[in-house]
Amino acid sequence: MAEAFSLKDHLFNADTVGRLSSEFAAALPGFDAARFHAEVMAGLPDRALMERMEWIADCLEPQLASDFPTMAKQLQAAMPPALDPSRRDDDFGHFIHAMPGILAVRHGLEHHRECALDLIHAATQRFSMEFYIRSFLNRWPEETLARLELWAGDENYHVRRLVSEGTRPRLPWARAVSLTPAQTLPLLTRLHADPTRYVTRSVANHLNDIARHDPDLVVATLQDWAAEGRQGAQEMAWITRHALRVLVKQGHRGALGLLGYRDDVLIRADLRLAAGEVRIGDVLEITCDLHAEQSLPVMVDYRIRFARPGGKQAEKVFKLKATKLAAGKTLQVATRHRLKGNATTFRLHPGPHRVTLQVNGRDVAEVSFDLLPAR
Repeated sequence: MAEAFSLKDHLFNADTVGRLSSEFAAALPGFDAARFHAEVMAGLPDRALMERMEWIADCLEPQLASDFPTMAKQLQAAMPPALDPSRRDDDFGHFIHAMPGILAVRHGLEHHRECALDLIHAATQRFSMEFYIRSFLNRWPEETLARLELWAGDENYHVRRLVSEGTRPRLPWARAVSLTPAQTLPLLTRLHADPTRYVTRSVANHLNDIARHDPDLVVATLQDWAAEGRQGAQEMAWITRHALRVLVKQGHRGALGLLGYRDDVLIRADLRLAAGEVRIGDVLEITCDLHAEQSLPVMVDYRIRFARPGGKQAEKVFKLKATKLAAGKTLQVATRHRLKGNATTFRLHPGPHRVTLQVNGRDVAEVSFDLLPAR
């Protein structure tokens, strides 16, 4: 039987640690590569992925200068060549090169801010410093934002991407950052016209984060950008779709309208369930017939209002189909929704439930069913 894939072992192992050892040995006279490699490898097995990064920095520190400005020069001297500047996407770098960011936060945050930011600028051209710039944004928001304003025009697209990615409200794995959209949107407005998909994807992801709390602001921002015309039409359409994905799932009418899904056309709908009673663990069969007098694209979703303990209710949105409705013709759409009884994230409870059909962000039909206990 094949062993399960381990991301932490893929990223941090004898080969990658050996590569890092060689880079420092080549740059720093007296660096004991064998000692460093042995110390790191001895401590890896019992540590999780992010803990391994901190551990490698722990092992590196004793062989570096104790004063940060000198340490920063050593770290920069040991950096590998910058990532290929001719590429336009999917060139994240290697986690093993996160050490400058970790040590910049540890030793440069309080008393060597400018030196630390210089180090981050160089390091992010080898491995994204999105995790580490956030400590500086929280500690020195005005000063760090001033740097990011400069970096938004940097010739290196990895630096430009850091401006958007490092300020994201919901960056995966990263600590929270205390910035408001009013502080970050001017940066995104500059970056949305970037010629590199690696940057524009980050801009779209950033907007998608904001959309969870201020959907109307995101819709208005995308409308303004489209009107400016600084980004090509095809890429602007891609940014818009990617930035609105959480709002599309929620059926936000403004977002759907921006994507061309009109809500001002009368759509008749016949929503049916195969049975009025369904047991936990069985399949809920949903069928709907849609009819309109005009041809138009439609985004068809459905919501289920679930019974919860104590008479409460909870509602979740599910995607059904994005298609085109032909004028005067009936379109039938169907799905089979399994009511899982063993789900760990959302437990089902017997009781009355309701299905609501949503087309282009508007509710067009409802039907109820009773959820019974599992067999």
